[in-house]
Amino acid sequence: MTDPSSPASRKDAPVSLPKDMELVLRVMPMPADANANGDIFGGWIMAQVDLAGSVLPARIAKGRVTTVSVNQFVFKQPVSIGDLLSFYARVERVGRTSITVHVEVYAERNPAALHVVKVTEANLTFVAIDQEGKPREIPKG
Repeated sequence: MTDPSSPASRKDAPVSLPKDMELVLRVMPMPADANANGDIFGGWIMAQVDLAGSVLPARIAKGRVTTVSVNQFVFKQPVSIGDLLSFYARVERVGRTSITVHVEVYAERNPAALHVVKVTEANLTFVAIDQEGKPREIPKG
């Protein structure tokens, strides 16, 4: 069993950034994005994850995509004003019209003694759409 006081068992223990994922967005939340306690609103984080999650599907679909489902969304750590958030994405599945993506969000904290923690992860599904908003097939290759 891991010692609860060791850094590896702490919820905010530093982590390594993913090597098998692509950096798709980097943003710093501002005071307007925070609640009265100084924590960033979960809805703001969800919106950023939706933006980040759409990058790879839009490339693969070679055009418009829309979010059809959020299959999983886990908040692991609070996000604070001044955290630099990095959003990494990996395509999990490509179907006939849909693409499922896994997104992980990491916060860089305290630039003087840099500390990186995973704050959020989610799985989202996007569908390729045409100009009328109807599902379309994803181009091969």
